[in-house]
Order: sequence, then structure tokens, then C-alpha cells
Amino acid sequence: MSAKLEDLYPTRQNNQFTIMKREDPIIWKSPEFNVHALNKEEIDFFEKNGYLFFKELFSKSEIQQLYDEIEKMVNDKDARKTPQYIIEPHGKKVRSIFEIHKNNELFKRLASDRRIVNVARQILASEVYVHQSRINLKSGFEGKEFYWHSDFETWHAEDGLPRMRTVSCSISLTENYVFNGPLMVIPGSHKYFVSCSGETPDEHYKESLKKQEIGTPDHHSLEKLVEKSRIEIPTGPPGSALFFDCNIMHGSGGNMTPYPRSNVFFVYNSIHNKPARPFAAKKLRPDYIGAKNTTPILPGSLN
Repeated sequence: MSAKLEDLYPTRQNNQFTIMKREDPIIWKSPEFNVHALNKEEIDFFEKNGYLFFKELFSKSEIQQLYDEIEKMVNDKDARKTPQYIIEPHGKKVRSIFEIHKNNELFKRLASDRRIVNVARQILASEVYVHQSRINLKSGFEGKEFYWHSDFETWHAEDGLPRMRTVSCSISLTENYVFNGPLMVIPGSHKYFVSCSGETPDEHYKESLKKQEIGTPDHHSLEKLVEKSRIEIPTGPPGSALFFDCNIMHGSGGNMTPYPRSNVFFVYNSIHNKPARPFAAKKLRPDYIGAKNTTPILPGSLN
């Protein structure tokens, strides 16, 4: 593990919430690294808004294959006892399954599929590895909310990622309606970092994966970010893919409908942005939440 680096984004160090300007590029550049998965219009949109949404990037047959595999995973009683399985608070339904790119061959191939990994490689201008992977299962009636947050705030504070050189991809396995707890984003919020108050409790991940409170912004900061922009809800059919910057403010409400919302989530981090010591925690989170192995993945194909 490397020595602690300069902290460009201090957080959880006092009782104050502060909005700071981003110090890192949004679209990274490297004369030695050229990938052309996105056109200029798409790159410009991502740089301005912090996300891109592609409807039906994956076919119905591909999504059915993935969905069938998830059904097997959810019903695996032995696997449910492992720490990679997160159960809904006050419920029995599976909320998330972590480290799917390591523990499942089908999702390993999906993580390296060139339709998604090349987007990350272009935005980050480098080879990438999977920092985190998971399936989010927001079941009908029981799926709880994910409060507003910047992923980078947690990855910086607890996983030791020093810079904002990370991009996420969420692939919908079910229809994402406006009423079944879809992801909401604040366009443009990725250009600002909200430094949060409080201290990180020991083994915070055990609670935050079910309900996050530490590392979430205050109401005043959220109001300021929305005043500068708006709230958008990218929705679409199964197979749609949402790419979003590591620092964009996002969240989702609970699902009080009969319609489940299931998504596969991959976090791609630049190999030049390796985890250091955590910037606001006593120790790093476990590997299944924040990978320490930064071996780059090679673009491949799901099938």
C-alpha cells in the first residue's frame, strides 16, 4: 500500500459541509491512448452533464441470459450467507450482490464487454480495472432508497482513491420506470465536490451498504446543486446502459410498486488512480467492495 497522498478532496474532517470546485478533468486526455467508443457530441454531453444514457445497448436475449443467472444467484442459499450478499434492512430480500465480476463467469464477461469498457477507457484515457461490481435488486414493495450521494466521496474517504478518474456503468435488467425507484442524477453536479461532516465509524460499510448516512450531503448543499441545474431521471427498457461520472450527485427512492428494478453495476477505475491509504477512515474496506488488484481488463465480448 502506498503512502498517503496529497488530499485534494478533504472530507469527514469536521462538522462542516463545504462545496468545492473539482480539481480533476472530466474527460481525461493522453496522446498515447486513443479509443473511439464515443463521438464528439456524446463526449461533450458527458463533460457538461456528467452522464450518458443509451437505450437498449444490450439485446433482449442477452438481458434474459443475465436475468436468469441472477435468479440462480438469489436462490443460492449457501451464497446468501457470504458477505457479498447484502439483505434489505428489516427484510429478507437481497438488496445487492457484490464482486460479481470475480465470482461469476457470465458477469466476468459482461464486465469486459467492449460496448461498456471502451466507453470507460475513452473517458479516462487509460486502461481500467473493475474497482467494484454488484447487482442492485430493488424488489417490488420492499426495495429501499439509496440517499443522495457522490460515489467518489466514499471511494476517496474509505477506499483511498486519490483522484476523480473513475466512471460507472449501470445496466438495466428490468424496465426502469419513473415510479419504481430509478436512479436520479443532478446534471453538472460532478463539477463540484461536497465535503461532508462527521467521522467514519469502524467497519462503516456494514451499515452504509444497507442505509448510508455518513458521507451524504446536507440539505443546503443539495439545494445549491439543484439550483445550478435540475434533477433528471434516465429511464428505459431492459438492456439500457447509464454511464456516469464518479462524482455526480445521484440517488434513488424506494420502490413501493409491484415492479422490481434490477441493475448490474460496474465501476471502472484508471490503472493510474490506484488505491492509497483511506483519506477518512482507519482502514480500507474489504476487497469485495473496493478491489486492490488493479490488473487492467481487456475488452472482450459477452457472448
